[in-house]
Amino acid sequence: MPSQKPATRDFHPARVERAAVAQRKKSRASVLKLKLPKDKNGLEVEIDGRVVKLTNLDKPFWPKLGVVKRDLIQYYINIAPALLPHLNDRAMVMKRYPNGAASQFFFMKRAPSPRPDWIEICNIEHSSGNIIDFPMIQDLPSLMWVINLGCIDLNQWYARCDDVDRPDYLHFDLDPVPGASFEKVVEAALFFRRALDVLRLPSYVKTTGSKGIHIYIPIERGPTQKQVWTFAKEFAHAVASQAPKLLTAIYQVSKRPKGRILVDYNQNAWGRTLASVYSVRPREQPTVSTPVQWKELERGVAMEDFRIDNVPARVRKIGDLWKPLLAKRGRFRLEAYL
Repeated sequence: MPSQKPATRDFHPARVERAAVAQRKKSRASVLKLKLPKDKNGLEVEIDGRVVKLTNLDKPFWPKLGVVKRDLIQYYINIAPALLPHLNDRAMVMKRYPNGAASQFFFMKRAPSPRPDWIEICNIEHSSGNIIDFPMIQDLPSLMWVINLGCIDLNQWYARCDDVDRPDYLHFDLDPVPGASFEKVVEAALFFRRALDVLRLPSYVKTTGSKGIHIYIPIERGPTQKQVWTFAKEFAHAVASQAPKLLTAIYQVSKRPKGRILVDYNQNAWGRTLASVYSVRPREQPTVSTPVQWKELERGVAMEDFRIDNVPARVRKIGDLWKPLLAKRGRFRLEAYL
């Protein structure tokens, strides 16, 4: 990949490989009507002129619940209209569970080959000089292709491929230390929001689908990923110091006080990822990382409230609560605090 200057720890040239096959326009309504047949273990689905090969659809992914691979793919088909804009033009780190949620997983960064020629790629040059061709999920066919590989949750980069060093948002992962309940995570999130409000930082919250809560702040592109990480670290420590019996920002596991909520800022580092909005999580139940309103959090929610069987209907009813994270307006200028 030609570049004007080599990659460093703070600069990483990237290039998008666009699809070789043109996409035909198809109505949104027809896509929403797509239902996978329950009598076929494998099939080929044509969408917008692209053929997706689906395999092992009867494979149990949550055996105790009778949830199979087909159900997982169908969920992502149903949620695609809300999900896809949040993934657009971002490199994807694949976390593959070939034998279901309770099985061993492995990470895969490079897009497998051979692959359909309509899978778009984000080539990112690392400081080592190594160039990694990450897949991108740009449309429903590429989403179905990735899920068919055994990906349960989706882990996209925070910066788009046109500038992988300058993210669109910063975030905090509120994660319970052993001895802390989810109710305490909710308490921590509400406390943390008050601190964000002091700086007039717009904040959006979602369940992780696992054990904690994610808080995201949309920012204007400009600061590098390292600058965003530095701000997140300082802010996390400052807020945690105001509620030492509730929060901790100590990253070393052996030194973390038990029963607290970890304010994890380190996932803001370059190349790190978190499970995306609307991602299914490989837990005992197929729970979903779901946006919630702050008033919902105040009333109380449980992780199990949001699952693959009810989240699409929720989104159809109330819309995508994280749509503001896609907007150009209303983003915070972080430079004032750097």
